[in-house]
Amino acid sequence: MLAKLQTFFGKEICELLSQYGFVKVRQKGSHVMMQKRTDETTITIPVPNHKQLKSGTLSSIVRQSQLERLIFKVE
Repeated sequence: MLAKLQTFFGKEICELLSQYGFVKVRQKGSHVMMQKRTDETTITIPVPNHKQLKSGTLSSIVRQSQLERLIFKVE
């Protein structure tokens, strides 16, 4: 069973992604584009800068980031 994800604000997700090498490259409206470059590829993730992200949106960010799901779980 997958671990339950914590509730996050968009700003908190941006800060968390920053800790793992992502940088803010631009913002259009309420969406912040976070990006991480590796030798093989560039990962770009749109993060809605909303007060509370929906669980499906957060799951998508977790999948796209290629980070471990445990980083985003409830403790």
